Amino acid sequence: MTPYLKILKNFSKPHWFEIINLIKSSQGMSVGELSEAMGMSYMGVKKHCIAMQKLGYLDTWRRPKDVGRPEKLYRITQKLDPLFPRIEDDVTLSLLDAAAQLDRNAAEKLLFAFFRNQTEKIAKVVTGNSVQERAERLADVRLKMGYFSKCTYSEEEGLRIEEFHNPLRSLFEKYSTMERIEAQMFERLLGARVVRSEDSSSGLNRYRFDLSPR
Repeated sequence: MTPYLKILKNFSKPHWFEIINLIKSSQGMSVGELSEAMGMSYMGVKKHCIAMQKLGYLDTWRRPKDVGRPEKLYRITQKLDPLFPRIEDDVTLSLLDAAAQLDRNAAEKLLFAFFRNQTEKIAKVVTGNSVQERAERLADVRLKMGYFSKCTYSEEEGLRIEEFHNPLRSLFEKYSTMERIEAQMFERLLGARVVRSEDSSSGLNRYRFDLSPR
């Protein structure tokens, strides 16, 4: 949880905050999923979701299912964008463009230096005797940086870090090499092989890092 969200929580309705946080950390959730995660009644959660939808904080879409009718899910809207950290797009992109005019590879060099410095800082706290321990600490660090990151494991899919927000998204869209550089940063920090992938569904993004020992 970012410091800004911690402050906001003190001034918001607790149930609304929890709903927003849960939905942001997913690719959309149904009322049933929310009520189970929160330990609240179905109707109680539904009442809060409808109220937030009327204010423009949430909207709905339907996720197809293998069997039966599509499932109605809630997602947050752009009206809540100010809650989630992003870089100053115009300033940063302008500086990188100006650097590229002086040296064709200057932008990539600056971005590489940024990730190298970030790796050195994070490495001080991403410690542990196993890949999973280090991955859990990395996910916690990234969560505090605003990436809505979590480390999960299942027998079917193995160990992975999933993220549901990227403060640097505009840079990733312009400089595709950042995906490779970010994956390399994860590999250095975790001492593991990393496969980075991105999934987008109805405007909701998930960034996935599948981890395996070297």
